Order: sequence, then C-alpha cells, then structure tokens
Amino acid sequence: MTQVEQKLQIIPLGGLGEIGKNLTVVRCGDEIIVIDCGLMFPDDEMLGIDLVIPDITYLLENIDLVKAIVLTHGHEDHIGALPYVLRNLNVPVYGTKLTLGILEGRLKENNVDSSSLVPVKPGDLIHIGCFKVGFVNVSHSIADAVALYIKTPLGTIVHTGDFKLDQTPVDGKVTDFHKFAELGDQGVLVMLADSTNAERPGHTLSEKTVGVAFDEAFRNIKDRIIIATFSSNVHRIQQVIDTAHKYNRKVAVLGRSMVNVSNISAELGYLNIPDGVLIDIDEINNYPPSNIVIITTGSQGEPMSALTRMSTSDHRKVGIVPGDTVIISATPIPGNEKLVSRTIDNLLKQGANVIYEKTSGIHVSGHASQEELKLIHNLVRPKFFIPVHGEYRHLRKHAMLAQDLGMPKENVFVAENGNIIEFTKEKGGIVGKVPSGIVLVDGLGVGDVGNIVLRDRRQLSQDGILIIVVTMDKEMGAVVAGPDIVSRGFVYVRESEELMEEAKEKVKMALEKCEDNNITEWAVIKSNVRDALGRYLYERTRRRPMILPIIMEI
Repeated sequence: MTQVEQKLQIIPLGGLGEIGKNLTVVRCGDEIIVIDCGLMFPDDEMLGIDLVIPDITYLLENIDLVKAIVLTHGHEDHIGALPYVLRNLNVPVYGTKLTLGILEGRLKENNVDSSSLVPVKPGDLIHIGCFKVGFVNVSHSIADAVALYIKTPLGTIVHTGDFKLDQTPVDGKVTDFHKFAELGDQGVLVMLADSTNAERPGHTLSEKTVGVAFDEAFRNIKDRIIIATFSSNVHRIQQVIDTAHKYNRKVAVLGRSMVNVSNISAELGYLNIPDGVLIDIDEINNYPPSNIVIITTGSQGEPMSALTRMSTSDHRKVGIVPGDTVIISATPIPGNEKLVSRTIDNLLKQGANVIYEKTSGIHVSGHASQEELKLIHNLVRPKFFIPVHGEYRHLRKHAMLAQDLGMPKENVFVAENGNIIEFTKEKGGIVGKVPSGIVLVDGLGVGDVGNIVLRDRRQLSQDGILIIVVTMDKEMGAVVAGPDIVSRGFVYVRESEELMEEAKEKVKMALEKCEDNNITEWAVIKSNVRDALGRYLYERTRRRPMILPIIMEI
C-alpha cells in the first residue's frame, strides 16, 4: 500500500456549528463517499431566500472520485439538498425504504431523475470501492433511521446519524445496542455522533409517552381536536390515528407535506390505518365536532402552513371555531419561537384552546440526551471522536462529555465546516481546509443570489430606493430634462416635497460640476450624482437609501 492510501480523511461540508445542511465526506486514497446531503432554512437576515444548501465545490472538483451518497434518515436537514446536488453528481444513493420514498417524492417535484436510488435495510453490509458500509437500526423522530459503520483499510468509522435510545419505540424496533457493542469490541477508529441534545442532562423520554398524553387529551376533550406536528414524524401520526380510533374519531390530514408523507408511509407499510378512520378534509362537516381529529402541518408557525392560515381565518377548507382544541406536538426550532408564539396568540383569539407547553407531555425530542450519549460512547469506545450535528456550544459540550468518559483531549476534534480531519491508524489531526459555505436557493435560482445581492436587499428593506432620471444631450453633454426623482420605501413624496426639491438641486449642482469639468463618461457622472445625493440625504435623514441614477441620451 502506498503512503497516500494510508490516510483517511473526514471532511464535514455542513452540519457543524449549525442545525441543518448535514453533509460529511469520507475519503480514503482516491475514493470518496458522502454521508447525507441536507438543507437548512434561512435565517431572518436572508431576505427572500427559500432554502440554504451546502457548497459542494470540493465534490465537483473531485467528481470522478465520488462513489456514492449514503443516507441516515429522511429528514430535510439530511436529504433536502439532493434535488439540487444530484443534477451535478450522478452517483448511486443508498438509503432505507422510507428515506428513499420521501426523497423520491422530492426529486419528482424538482424533475430530477430518481433511477440512482438503491434501497437498503438495517443489518445490510454493502461494498462501495474500498469501503464496506453497514446499516444499524436506531430510534429517531422518523421511522427507518439508521446509524452507519464504514470499514476502511485503516479502521472503522461509526456515524450515529440522528438517534435516541428509545426502549419502547412505537414500531417496536429498538436501537441495535448489540451491533454497537460488537463494533466496539472489534475496535473503532473514529466516531461521529449527534450532539443536538448534548446540553440536556438525563434521558430523552420515549415516544410512547406522547401516546399516553394523547390518550388523556382525547378522553377529556369533547369538541374537535386539531394536532400540528412534523409531517415526517410517522410514529407521532400513527399514535394520533390509534388514539382517534380508540375514541371513535375520524382523522383528516391537512397540509401538502403531511398528505404526501402520510400517503408514502401508508403505501410502504409504515403507517397502519384501520378501515374507515381516515376521511377526506372535505368530509369533516358531515360529522359532529366530537368525532373529528385533524392532523396538520404548521407546528413551526411557517407563514404559509395550514395551521398558520387557520389561525388568521385564511384557510379555504378549515376555520377555527370556539371550542376547538389545538395541540402543538413539537417544540419550536431555534429561530422560529416568534412565529410559533404569534400562531398560538391568533388561535387563542379565535376562541380555540391551545395545548403547547413542554410540561404537557405532548412532545418528546428525537435526539439523545447526555446519559444516552455516554452509553453510546461506552459501547463503541472509539479511539478518536468528532462531535457533529449541533451548534458550536453543543459540539463543545459533547466533546467535554467524551473527555469526562476518559477520552484524551487530543483525540477529540471540535471541527468546523470545511476542515480536513486526517487519520492514520495511530494519530489524527486537522490538517487543512477545503472550500465550504452556503449556497442560497431563491425560486428556481440556485447560487445566483450571493452576499452582494443580499446586501442590496437588506439596504432596500431598511432604507428604500431613490431613482433619479436625467435626459442629456449626447453631443453637448448638457442636461436637457430633469432631474426627476422617484422614491420607493424612502419617504412619502407628497409629505416631503421640500426634501425632494433640495435633492433635485443637489443633483443639478453635481451635474453642472461634471459639465464644467468636461466629464462625459456616464459611469463617472452617475458616481458623482450618487455621492453628492447620498451625503445630503444622510445629513438630513440619517438614512442611506439605494440611489439609482438613470441617464437617457438624445
């Protein structure tokens, strides 16, 4: 074996220092496999942006080396970027049945070919180049989630995926402790583990406890029940259906993603729906309110979701009526708290009862807390450890947890997106950096909106725009007509006539100055107008609107 082959590289391109857009590259010699390929939702600063996906420049530069993409589960932050990535990367994609079912729906929506999808199941071991990739069953807030172990010439990598150690999962498929212990006994070189709840002491409650909370709610509530949750949480939907069936209620599903995932899950056998329980949303008025449950999207207060539209009386098919009980069976994703609070307020104003508190037991996390993380560490006993899937504080906390369990500090790597973490059999270290970052998706445009465009949008949103139109004589370079000023989002013209007149004077003076100095280049004239007007407006208003000079020549 040559020296080049003796090194194993792990390169995270997303998912570190953030919750979302998970993507990890594993490279051994001249072969690459990719673990997950997710998206992130934009923050408040990213005006008008729909989605954020990882920058895959590194993969495109090494496109011939990429052998496959392997998926851990079907959440958007793990599969959401694939409709955009698979247009440039034509490689097989391995995942469990439900993961690929959800992904296939996404690819169809975006007109992307789905012929490269290869189904696997927990317990399988597949060969991809010099890698052997195995799939281990784990519990999470979506069915069919798996952890991965990757056998390479240098040693084994374990990637936990998103997981929790649920002893009483809804589908009865417990996390495969035995396999983790077996891998630990055989020796693991590196482990990458989920850090989302690394700050949370104790254990994460079982999904079954939500079923108990639902049972109590259904027993006590006399009128219509509306439950908002994540569309991907198939086990949660199953528990709603089971409880509704027990109390003789019919279930209607609302929201595009909820309908899609429910249909896919039922087709593939992950949702067991008793005959006659499910009804169409148009049929809900045929039954008394006490016999109806509606499962809907909108647990995050998303502006266009079904629940948000119901809360503002804007939904075509369902309106909130006094006496309705709305159960929000989810916790707000960081950054969505305001949206969720607004939705709750609007629902309460409409006369609904809203159950949303943590204490009510109607939601549990899908991620492992500290004691479960410790157990995984003790089972796997890796030589090196990389905390993944979390904001920086979560990664740090998880790193300290590993050290508390006896791992040497130099063997734990709190990395950043783009870091090359290189391992031999004996040692590991961060040895360099590859291009990484974000690509913004806006409408149909992928990556055509960058920092400059966002800066312009920010400026437009904060201070508005002024358009100055001037007509000039091409030969003479003299002003023939104008300047005329159009204001949008800066000041209301009718109430600021004096300011506008003075602004015109400033523009005239700037144009005269250019004429006196024999400046005839449009670009220079525009720049002078922009500077003169910008200074004046800032002095008068302390605002910096975008100034757009337009010169028409005759």
